Parts: sequence; structure tokens; C-alpha cells
Amino acid sequence: MISKATPNDIPALNNLVNSAYRGDSSRKGWTTEADLLDGTRTDEKTITDFFEDPNSTILKYVDAEQLLGCVRLVNRGGHLYLGMFAVDPVQQAKGIGKKLLVAAEEVALKQNCKSIDMTVISVRAELIAWYKRHGYVETGEKKPMVFDSPAGGAPKKELYFITLEKNLA
Repeated sequence: MISKATPNDIPALNNLVNSAYRGDSSRKGWTTEADLLDGTRTDEKTITDFFEDPNSTILKYVDAEQLLGCVRLVNRGGHLYLGMFAVDPVQQAKGIGKKLLVAAEEVALKQNCKSIDMTVISVRAELIAWYKRHGYVETGEKKPMVFDSPAGGAPKKELYFITLEKNLA
């Protein structure tokens, strides 16, 4: 079931996001960044800050009381930014990500957003292809990989983000 996350979910969200992208646990799924970055993907303080942003919504996917997926959405006046998208590594490739992506698009439409955009590490070809299969296109925009917080990790090589966007109009 997909619903809005609350601050009570912060520890579980932190564990989920980090397990989906970093460390040995992330290698059980296909979204791992363990070979690209050291450290964690996020921390509880960063997630707490997200809850304090009035333009931010975090959706969670729960099954049998277990948090299996999440996505953060930020309304940026006419378009929605999608980030912190994670699915439990053991549960990946079972449709949870697709359900969260559809729910994100529903939120965007309810908020009168005309598009959704996101940044993805440029070398993540399999992830970029997955988003493209769901209607997202590369905008041509490249962004340096700069983290607002040390919780984002440390790149093991030079990396940059590309921007993907889906027009909802």
C-alpha cells in the first residue's frame, strides 16, 4: 500500500534508502551505487529536513507492515522533482518501483504540475533505460555531483548527474 510517510518513518526510510544504494546489502538488487560511491546515501537529519520542507512529500510503499519502497517529491512551481527513490534490494524487479512512479505522477497531476524531473548518475545506464521505458527523456542538462551534506557519500571516480524529465501535459 502506498501512503504518505511521516516523521515516525525516518529511521526506516534511512535504512531503506541506504540499503538500496550502498554497501553489500545493495548488491542484492540492481540499483546499487556501491561501486561508484563510498559512504551512505542519506542520513536521518537530511530526511528530517525533507519533512520540514512544505513543498516536499515522501511516499512510502508498505506491505505486511514492512517498508519496501519510498520516493520524495518536491513541488517546484509547475513541475515536480523526484528523488530519494528506493526499493528494498530483495524486493526489486517486482513492480514496487513502477507503482511508486505512477503514484508520483498522480501527485504531480493533483498539484497541477506539468512535468516531473529527476537527476540520475550518468553512468547508471540500466536505471536511465528503466526511466526511459516509463516515459522519461534526457533533457541534455548535466550537473556536477555536489552533495548538500556529507551524508551523500564520496564518489570513487569523477561522476555527474543527468536530468530526466517526463511531460505530463
